[in-house]
This record gives sequence, C-alpha cells and structure tokens, in this order.
Amino acid sequence: MTQKLILVINCGSSSLKFALYTTQLTLLSEGLAESLNSTNAKLKIDFCAEKRSEDFATNDHKSAIKVIISTLQKHFNLDTNLIGIGHRIVHGGDKFKQSTLIDQQTKAEIERCTPLAPLHNPANLLGIKILSEQYPDLSQVAVFDTSFHQTMPPHAFTYAIPYCYYELDSIRRYGFHGTSHRYVSHQASKLLNKKHNEISLVVAHLGNGASVASISNGKSVDTSMGLTPLEGLVMGTRSGDVDPGLYDYLTSKGLSSEDISRMLNKESGLLGISGVSNDMRTLCNQANQGHKRCQLAIDIFCFRLAKYIAAMMVSLQRLDALIFTGGIGENSALVRTQTIKHLTILGFSIDEALNNTLCHNQTIHSTRSRPIFVIPTDEEVMIVQDTLALIPGKF
Repeated sequence: MTQKLILVINCGSSSLKFALYTTQLTLLSEGLAESLNSTNAKLKIDFCAEKRSEDFATNDHKSAIKVIISTLQKHFNLDTNLIGIGHRIVHGGDKFKQSTLIDQQTKAEIERCTPLAPLHNPANLLGIKILSEQYPDLSQVAVFDTSFHQTMPPHAFTYAIPYCYYELDSIRRYGFHGTSHRYVSHQASKLLNKKHNEISLVVAHLGNGASVASISNGKSVDTSMGLTPLEGLVMGTRSGDVDPGLYDYLTSKGLSSEDISRMLNKESGLLGISGVSNDMRTLCNQANQGHKRCQLAIDIFCFRLAKYIAAMMVSLQRLDALIFTGGIGENSALVRTQTIKHLTILGFSIDEALNNTLCHNQTIHSTRSRPIFVIPTDEEVMIVQDTLALIPGKF
C-alpha cells in the first residue's frame, strides 16, 4: 500500500523550512530556504533515505515552495499521496488554545495577531496562502507556538501595567516554543514512566531562540518569553530581559524606536556581548583560545538561564526532572555543566562522564542530584501528529 504523507511548513520572514513525513512519522525529506527576497537566496533539500541533498536557486517564498513541491512531486507523488499540511504559526494570541484546522476565520484571527508578531505572522500567512493555491482542496492545520502556554494562570501572564491594556489590546505574556515544550514533556513522561497529566517539569529549550517553561500536571504554568519572543533568557541575537528604562535612555542618545528594536532583536544577546558570533559552538572555541568577551557571553547566558530555571520552580509543587533540549541544550555539555553549577543549592549536580558522552534521551545527573535529562526536541513530529489528529477522513 502506498504511504500517505504529511507536509510540514515553517515559513519565516526570510526563510522557509519544510519536512515531509509518512503517517507513521517516518521522515522522508526536509529542507531549508534561506535569505529569501535577496540576491543570496538559496534552497537545500535533503532526501533522508538516500542520504543526499540537492541545491536550488530561488528568489522568494513562492518560488521556493514551487521548487519544493515540484521536487517532492517527482520523488513522492504528492498529488496522490499528500493528505494534509501542517503550518507552524508563531503567534495565536489568546484565541487559540490548541492546534486547529485552517479556514477563513482561522486566517483572520492569525492576521489579527500580526501586531504581536509583525515579522512572523505575515510570513506564516503567506505560506498558508501559497499552499492553499497549490492544493485548494487539501486540509491544512495551524500549530501555534503560543497555544501550549494558554494554560498559564493570570498571575503568571499578566503584566503589572494598567489593566486596560490587557482588556483592550490583549497585552499579556504569551510564551513561545510551545510545540517544543509540549513534545519534550511527552517524551519525559515516557522516561519517567508517568502519565503526561501527572508530570512536573522545568524544560529549557536552548537554541538561537531560548526559553524555559514550568510544566505542572502536563500543562504549562509559566514560561520565560512574554508578549513577544524578546523577553526572558539571553539568546543568540536577542537581549532577553532589560530594564524598560533603557528605551528612554537610548532615545535620549538619538536612537529611534526602530533602531532600538533592531538592536535588541538582532544585534544583542550572545552576538552583542561577544562581538564575534551568535553561535555557541564558535563562542566556546573562541573562549578556549582566551577570548574574554566570548567567555563573558557564555557566563552571562548560563547565569541568566540558571536564574530562570530557579524562578520556574516557584510555579511547581514538586519537580520530577529538569530537561535540556534545543540545539544548545542537546549539544553543549559546557553550557549544561556551567548552568547546573549555579543550581547546587537547589539539589542539582551533574555526572560529568554522562554529560560528556551523551546518548539519546539520557539522564546526566549524579546519584545525589535531582533528575536532569537531555531530550532532543522534534517540533515537526508534533506538528505531524496534530495534523493527523485534525484532518478529516481515514487513511
């Protein structure tokens, strides 16, 4: 029997990621288009079973999707076998508490959230529009970064500003990376041999974007990101938390609001501190060679991460495990070690042998420590599962 397929699309402002899965969650192909709408645009498509890649010239989102679809059609006969498309949507506001089938009302609500994610939601909508034109009769599903955190209580999501701004403009903390936090929490429940609605975790998703979430009885009860993905941890190019008075000070120095937004989102974080890179691997290599600002960037990243991990525990009645995930969380033994050294007062300690010889879904804590796991995230699989759960009919 021919396998039916699900396509996952993550349409960014200047990039586009995709993945093609079978309904049995086997990854067949994935790829990335970068620097779209520029002269440096490029598209790479990987064919997983064949362990090979193909590179393509492309210009914008529409041309990239056209190449992706035509290439996958040749290899996997999408016209016959594709049964659904899942889209990663960054901001669903407080409307979407779970993934949903995409219709006109869904698109209108995503559009309504555009002021909360002006770089992301328009690109997400563009991906939906292009794929709807390509496959007008195919079911498509929106999977929101924010939906998992809609279980946060008001004392966790409300800002201490005049309440009318929440009532009139929905200004509140939303949180992001929800699809990753949700996936990892389900994997953790298996490792802990507990039902998902019984687990209590702190999850640190660490990549170029980074966030921490506390999960009680399988539900998000607090997280580090806020109204936008800028709040919280130090990240690759984002500052994370800063004194709001910084805006006034920088304005007095002649910077515009656009200048400040660009600086805090694209020129700060690890890149801003080090002056070298936003890539943790590069920073670690440079720090080993004596680069002081690279070492400072690592130190600040780990210290702020430890502070947030400690803060997340306030929302929990107990802690079953601390989880590291994401590109940095899964791959940087140094970051894990340095972070945990700040948390010894809370009963955490690392087994360095386990930490340095990491295997898939492994514990890295010492015998005297609270549990610490490293669990690879897989947001695309989560999107496939949500899409399969929502598309109509049997397959």
